[in-house]
Amino acid sequence: MSVTLRTRKFIRNPLLKRRQMIVEVVHPGSAGCSKKDITDKLAEKFKAKADSIVVFGFQSKFGGGRTTGFALVYDNADAMKKFEPRYRLKRLGLWERPKHFSGAENRKGIKEAKNRQKKIRGTGRSIAKKKAKRSAE
Repeated sequence: MSVTLRTRKFIRNPLLKRRQMIVEVVHPGSAGCSKKDITDKLAEKFKAKADSIVVFGFQSKFGGGRTTGFALVYDNADAMKKFEPRYRLKRLGLWERPKHFSGAENRKGIKEAKNRQKKIRGTGRSIAKKKAKRSAE
């Protein structure tokens, strides 16, 4: 299967330690190409590690044969973990929910403290807010 990658609108972003671009994948005669294959080809093309590349937002053109999407090639994996949104890191299997993100019970406590704090008037309100924060932690 012959797949051709073209990059457009290439931008070097030193503040976010990455290169960002639009990727055009030409795949005549086939349904599409996996993101893993695209990532590997980009790693080869830009002499980067595959674990520091993120590809997303791919859409096939009507009639097939061509797909476009975005690619971010980070300088290193640490920069990627720092600047990538959590949902994309989760998609790549690089982010897991920490222990203190305990679902409903922690959330319920926060909401109850907030509602208690609403019932207090005047200067006592700031004291109640501080107590609510401590009890939530």
